[in-house]
Amino acid sequence: MLDKVQAHYPNAVSSSDFILNIYKSMSGYGLAPDQILLAHSVCSDDVNNIEYPAEGREMLGPFNLGGLNGYPFTGITGMAAFAHHVPEEGAAMIFYAPHIGINAEGNTGKILRVGQNHDSTCCGATILALNRLKNDEIKSGQKPADDYQQHTLQEFLFNQKDRVLNSTDSVRESTDIIYEESGKMIDHMIQSTDFTGKYLFVVGAVIVNTDWRFGSFVTLRRFEEWDIISRKKIKDLYF
Repeated sequence: MLDKVQAHYPNAVSSSDFILNIYKSMSGYGLAPDQILLAHSVCSDDVNNIEYPAEGREMLGPFNLGGLNGYPFTGITGMAAFAHHVPEEGAAMIFYAPHIGINAEGNTGKILRVGQNHDSTCCGATILALNRLKNDEIKSGQKPADDYQQHTLQEFLFNQKDRVLNSTDSVRESTDIIYEESGKMIDHMIQSTDFTGKYLFVVGAVIVNTDWRFGSFVTLRRFEEWDIISRKKIKDLYF
Protein backbone atom coordinates (compact mmCIF):
# COMPACT_ATOMS: atom_id res chain seq x y z
CA MET A 1 0.00 0.00 0.00
CA LEU A 2 2.89 2.36 0.70
CA ASP A 3 3.78 2.48 -3.00
CA LYS A 4 0.27 3.67 -3.87
CA VAL A 5 0.40 6.33 -1.16
CA GLN A 6 3.87 7.49 -2.22
CA ALA A 7 2.68 7.84 -5.81
CA HIS A 8 0.71 10.82 -4.49
CA TYR A 9 2.87 11.76 -1.47
CA PRO A 10 6.48 10.62 -2.04
CA ASN A 11 7.62 11.45 1.51
CA ALA A 12 4.80 9.63 3.30
CA VAL A 13 5.65 7.18 6.10
CA SER A 14 3.48 5.07 8.37
CA SER A 15 1.76 6.97 11.18
CA SER A 16 3.74 5.11 13.83
CA ASP A 17 7.06 5.84 12.11
CA PHE A 18 6.02 9.47 11.81
CA ILE A 19 5.54 9.84 15.56
CA LEU A 20 8.78 7.96 16.31
CA ASN A 21 10.65 10.22 13.89
CA ILE A 22 9.28 13.28 15.66
CA TYR A 23 10.48 11.90 19.01
CA LYS A 24 13.95 11.16 17.63
CA SER A 25 14.28 14.64 16.16
CA MET A 26 13.49 16.15 19.56
CA SER A 27 15.95 13.98 21.50
CA GLY A 28 18.30 16.90 22.10
CA TYR A 29 15.72 18.79 24.12
CA GLY A 30 15.68 16.30 27.01
CA LEU A 31 11.90 16.05 27.02
CA ALA A 32 10.08 12.93 28.14
CA PRO A 33 6.80 12.26 26.31
CA ASP A 34 4.82 13.16 29.45
CA GLN A 35 6.41 16.63 29.42
CA ILE A 36 4.90 17.36 26.01
CA LEU A 37 1.34 18.57 25.75
CA LEU A 38 -0.06 17.83 22.31
CA ALA A 39 -2.72 19.87 20.58
CA HIS A 40 -3.92 18.30 17.40
CA SER A 41 -6.04 19.83 14.71
CA VAL A 42 -7.31 16.84 12.78
CA CYS A 43 -10.65 15.90 11.30
CA SER A 44 -13.51 14.70 13.47
CA ASP A 45 -13.73 11.59 11.26
CA ASP A 46 -13.62 8.41 13.36
CA VAL A 47 -10.99 6.90 11.07
CA ASN A 48 -8.44 9.36 12.46
CA ASN A 49 -9.24 8.26 16.02
CA ILE A 50 -8.80 4.61 15.07
CA GLU A 51 -5.53 5.13 13.22
CA TYR A 52 -3.83 7.60 15.54
CA PRO A 53 -0.58 5.81 16.47
CA ALA A 54 -0.15 4.44 19.97
CA GLU A 55 3.15 6.27 20.46
CA GLY A 56 1.34 9.58 20.25
CA ARG A 57 -0.71 8.66 23.32
CA GLU A 58 2.43 8.77 25.47
CA MET A 59 2.27 12.56 25.26
CA LEU A 60 -0.18 14.58 27.34
CA GLY A 61 -3.46 15.32 25.66
CA PRO A 62 -4.38 15.65 22.93
CA PHE A 63 -6.18 18.93 23.19
CA ASN A 64 -8.54 19.02 20.22
CA LEU A 65 -8.34 22.14 18.07
CA GLY A 66 -9.83 20.78 14.89
CA GLY A 67 -13.16 20.24 13.23
CA LEU A 68 -14.07 19.12 9.72
CA ASN A 69 -10.93 18.12 7.85
CA GLY A 70 -8.69 19.40 10.60
CA TYR A 71 -9.29 23.12 10.27
CA PRO A 72 -8.69 24.69 13.73
CA PHE A 73 -12.24 25.81 14.36
CA THR A 74 -11.71 26.30 18.12
CA GLY A 75 -9.91 29.53 17.24
CA ILE A 76 -7.98 31.76 19.61
CA THR A 77 -10.05 30.74 22.64
CA GLY A 78 -9.18 27.10 22.08
CA MET A 79 -5.50 27.85 21.56
CA ALA A 80 -5.39 29.98 24.70
CA ALA A 81 -6.92 27.20 26.79
CA PHE A 82 -4.36 24.71 25.44
CA ALA A 83 -1.47 27.13 25.93
CA HIS A 84 -2.20 27.55 29.63
CA HIS A 85 -2.11 23.79 30.25
CA VAL A 86 1.50 23.24 29.14
CA PRO A 87 3.84 21.88 31.88
CA GLU A 88 6.11 24.64 33.25
CA GLU A 89 9.26 22.71 32.31
CA GLY A 90 7.74 21.11 29.27
CA ALA A 91 6.72 21.80 25.71
CA ALA A 92 3.67 22.58 23.63
CA MET A 93 3.39 20.65 20.38
CA ILE A 94 0.81 21.74 17.84
CA PHE A 95 0.05 19.21 15.12
CA TYR A 96 -2.33 20.14 12.33
CA ALA A 97 -3.19 17.96 9.38
CA PRO A 98 -6.09 17.59 6.99
CA HIS A 99 -6.67 14.06 5.79
CA ILE A 100 -7.25 12.38 2.46
CA GLY A 101 -8.25 8.84 1.56
CA ILE A 102 -6.40 6.61 -0.88
CA ASN A 103 -7.98 3.23 -1.54
CA ALA A 104 -6.39 -0.08 -2.49
CA GLU A 105 -6.51 0.87 -6.18
CA GLY A 106 -4.59 4.07 -5.48
CA ASN A 107 -7.53 6.43 -6.05
CA THR A 108 -7.81 9.56 -3.90
CA GLY A 109 -10.90 10.50 -1.92
CA LYS A 110 -12.09 7.00 -1.01
CA ILE A 111 -11.33 4.25 1.49
CA LEU A 112 -12.86 0.99 2.63
CA ARG A 113 -13.84 1.30 6.28
CA VAL A 114 -14.15 -1.43 8.92
CA GLY A 115 -17.28 -3.56 8.48
CA GLN A 116 -18.27 -2.02 5.14
CA ASN A 117 -18.44 -3.63 1.71
CA HIS A 118 -18.02 -0.53 -0.41
CA ASP A 119 -15.70 2.46 -0.42
CA SER A 120 -16.83 5.66 1.29
CA THR A 121 -15.51 9.18 0.86
CA CYS A 122 -12.53 10.46 2.84
CA CYS A 123 -12.49 13.27 3.73
CA GLY A 124 -16.25 13.31 3.28
CA ALA A 125 -16.55 17.01 4.06
CA THR A 126 -13.92 17.89 1.48
CA ILE A 127 -15.52 15.70 -1.19
CA LEU A 128 -18.90 17.29 -0.45
CA ALA A 129 -17.38 20.77 -0.75
CA LEU A 130 -15.63 19.77 -3.98
CA ASN A 131 -18.80 18.36 -5.52
CA ARG A 132 -20.73 21.49 -4.61
CA LEU A 133 -17.96 23.58 -6.20
CA LYS A 134 -18.10 21.53 -9.40
CA ASN A 135 -21.89 21.86 -9.49
CA ASP A 136 -21.72 25.63 -8.88
CA GLU A 137 -23.72 25.28 -5.66
CA ILE A 138 -21.47 27.42 -3.42
CA LYS A 139 -22.32 31.02 -2.72
CA SER A 140 -19.67 33.10 -0.97
CA GLY A 141 -20.51 34.40 2.49
CA GLN A 142 -23.10 31.76 3.37
CA LYS A 143 -22.13 30.24 6.71
CA PRO A 144 -25.28 29.11 8.56
CA ALA A 145 -24.82 28.37 12.25
CA ASP A 146 -26.07 24.80 11.87
CA ASP A 147 -23.40 23.90 9.26
CA TYR A 148 -20.74 26.56 9.76
CA GLN A 149 -17.72 24.27 9.43
CA GLN A 150 -18.81 22.73 6.14
CA HIS A 151 -19.53 26.11 4.62
CA THR A 152 -16.14 27.40 5.74
CA LEU A 153 -14.38 24.59 3.85
CA GLN A 154 -16.56 25.29 0.83
CA GLU A 155 -15.56 28.93 0.84
CA PHE A 156 -11.87 28.00 0.91
CA LEU A 157 -12.36 26.03 -2.30
CA PHE A 158 -14.64 28.64 -3.82
CA ASN A 159 -11.98 31.31 -3.32
CA GLN A 160 -9.52 29.21 -5.34
CA LYS A 161 -11.98 27.70 -7.78
CA ASP A 162 -9.72 27.86 -10.84
CA ARG A 163 -6.85 26.24 -8.98
CA VAL A 164 -9.06 23.36 -7.88
CA LEU A 165 -10.88 22.74 -11.15
CA ASN A 166 -7.74 23.04 -13.31
CA SER A 167 -5.71 20.63 -11.20
CA THR A 168 -4.84 17.08 -12.23
CA ASP A 169 -6.25 15.75 -8.94
CA SER A 170 -8.95 18.00 -7.51
CA VAL A 171 -9.24 15.98 -4.28
CA ARG A 172 -5.54 16.32 -3.52
CA GLU A 173 -5.58 20.00 -4.53
CA SER A 174 -8.54 20.70 -2.26
CA THR A 175 -6.72 18.99 0.61
CA ASP A 176 -3.68 21.16 -0.03
CA ILE A 177 -5.80 24.31 0.10
CA ILE A 178 -7.32 23.28 3.43
CA TYR A 179 -3.81 22.51 4.72
CA GLU A 180 -2.64 26.00 3.72
CA GLU A 181 -5.66 27.71 5.26
CA SER A 182 -5.19 25.70 8.46
CA GLY A 183 -1.55 26.77 8.66
CA LYS A 184 -2.46 30.43 8.33
CA MET A 185 -4.96 30.13 11.15
CA ILE A 186 -2.58 28.14 13.36
CA ASP A 187 0.07 30.84 12.97
CA HIS A 188 -2.46 33.56 13.78
CA MET A 189 -3.67 31.68 16.83
CA ILE A 190 -0.12 31.17 18.14
CA GLN A 191 0.80 34.81 17.67
CA SER A 192 -2.32 35.87 19.55
CA THR A 193 -1.67 33.60 22.56
CA ASP A 194 0.58 33.52 25.65
CA PHE A 195 2.05 30.10 26.48
CA THR A 196 3.38 28.45 29.60
CA GLY A 197 6.27 25.98 29.30
CA LYS A 198 9.76 26.19 27.81
CA TYR A 199 9.33 25.04 24.21
CA LEU A 200 6.88 25.32 21.35
CA PHE A 201 6.85 23.02 18.32
CA VAL A 202 4.63 23.27 15.25
CA VAL A 203 4.09 20.28 12.98
CA GLY A 204 2.09 20.48 9.77
CA ALA A 205 1.28 17.41 7.70
CA VAL A 206 -1.27 15.55 5.63
CA ILE A 207 -2.74 12.33 7.03
CA VAL A 208 -3.37 9.65 4.42
CA ASN A 209 -6.05 7.16 5.41
CA THR A 210 -6.19 3.92 3.45
CA ASP A 211 -8.40 0.83 3.42
CA TRP A 212 -8.74 -0.32 7.02
CA ARG A 213 -6.43 -3.31 6.72
CA PHE A 214 -3.50 -1.17 5.59
CA GLY A 215 -3.49 1.51 8.29
CA SER A 216 -2.62 5.18 7.82
CA PHE A 217 0.33 7.25 6.68
CA VAL A 218 1.55 10.81 7.20
CA THR A 219 3.51 13.13 4.95
CA LEU A 220 5.38 15.90 6.75
CA ARG A 221 5.04 19.42 5.40
CA ARG A 222 6.37 21.48 8.29
CA PHE A 223 8.31 20.87 11.54
CA GLU A 224 9.43 23.98 13.42
CA GLU A 225 10.59 25.22 16.80
CA TRP A 226 9.11 28.55 17.86
CA ASP A 227 10.20 30.82 20.69
CA ILE A 228 7.56 30.40 23.36
CA ILE A 229 7.90 34.02 24.55
CA SER A 230 8.09 35.98 21.29
CA ARG A 231 5.93 33.43 19.45
CA LYS A 232 8.16 33.57 16.39
CA LYS A 233 9.79 30.73 14.49
CA ILE A 234 13.35 29.94 15.58
CA LYS A 235 14.29 27.18 13.16
CA ASP A 236 13.15 24.32 10.99
CA LEU A 237 13.53 20.78 12.31
CA TYR A 238 13.89 17.70 10.16
CA PHE A 239 13.82 13.92 10.20
